[in-house]
Amino acid sequence: MRVKWIFLLILIVFIAGVSFSVLVLVTKENTDVNIVAVNEVLKTVESHWGHVGQGDYSELEEQFAVLDNSGNVLYHTAGGLSTTINDAIKNRDTVTDVVVNGTPEGKLIIYNDYKETIQQIKKQLVIVIFMTFTTLAVLFTLYILFINRTVFKPFQKLQSFALNVARGNLDIPLEMDKNNPFGAFTESFDIMREELAAARNSEYAANRSKKELVASLSHDIKTPVASIKAVTELMLLRAADEKVIKQLNMVYSKAEQINLLVTDMFHATLEELKELKVTVREEYSNVLNGMIANVNYDDQISCEPIPDCILLTDVMRLQQVIDNILSNSYKYAGTNVTITSRINSTYLEMDINDYGNGISGDELPLLFNKFYRGNNVGGQSGSGLGLYISKYFMQNMQGDIACYNRVDGFTVTLKIKLA
Repeated sequence: MRVKWIFLLILIVFIAGVSFSVLVLVTKENTDVNIVAVNEVLKTVESHWGHVGQGDYSELEEQFAVLDNSGNVLYHTAGGLSTTINDAIKNRDTVTDVVVNGTPEGKLIIYNDYKETIQQIKKQLVIVIFMTFTTLAVLFTLYILFINRTVFKPFQKLQSFALNVARGNLDIPLEMDKNNPFGAFTESFDIMREELAAARNSEYAANRSKKELVASLSHDIKTPVASIKAVTELMLLRAADEKVIKQLNMVYSKAEQINLLVTDMFHATLEELKELKVTVREEYSNVLNGMIANVNYDDQISCEPIPDCILLTDVMRLQQVIDNILSNSYKYAGTNVTITSRINSTYLEMDINDYGNGISGDELPLLFNKFYRGNNVGGQSGSGLGLYISKYFMQNMQGDIACYNRVDGFTVTLKIKLA
């Protein structure tokens, strides 16, 4: 801003100086006495002295009056001219002696039209001033437009860009014209935006990966902990020695403590995750036998032969689903479990049947909601996330999960996509 006003002041001084110089030259040119013209008039009058009134003065440009030594007017070229020496002095006319044969015979008064000249100069001055300020206004306007286009607009874009960066909107680039004088400066800001966006994405991906890992491990830990509890309960039923019973109760208590801690950790981590990664591959259906065997505590599960086929699934995620469902059956039904399977259209359908009391019909649509636990929990610990995660995994593996009550128990059906 300071540079702009300094430039404007220099421009005003320059134009004013030029205008003043022109005015001085015009004034000097119009007010200085034309010596040549005066001498020409004087010689003509001297040559016609004695019959001044009869001379031919048509070729002379100057207006004049001729007086004798007594002050009488012998001749004047026009009315309104000075006819006395005093009037001539007042009007700044040129007064010179008329000398004939070496003798002064009278006075020659040449009219000085300085008043008309002053008026003309004033008009010229007004025109010069008007043109000067018009030129100045045009230059100032052009200068403002230039400054606005080359300085202010780029900085306004930069201000808007900085505001977006401050708000975390790193996907909006900094657009600048090709002839932008701050090209390298603004390009550096845009590179900074890209680097910040890349760093934020990397940080987000790293944090998300860590949270997914924690969530996955936390939930997977619950299954072996449940196995420890189940085996401990079985051993308590058969133990007779008091010391052994005491130790088994301690193991069960610690297992329950671990289960509660892992549940809290899983709950806190899952709240911050938008999704858990699922990788679908082609797998033979016999992998299901190993998954079921991994959770077949005390031979409570009876499984009919599984049809041979190729499935589209994520083995690790499907294992988590089966673990969640069977864990619920052990926890809430407390009965044996029967598993049947069949091929239906493009899916392998697997029914996991327990023989407990099931769940009320009003609660069935809510079972897959996050943190929902039915009225049949009976004081059992849990987070209400097992079926919610199971449904998420099944849908991301292009399958589905459903549940319903039977007359003699409760069934969860897994629909696994065929390759």
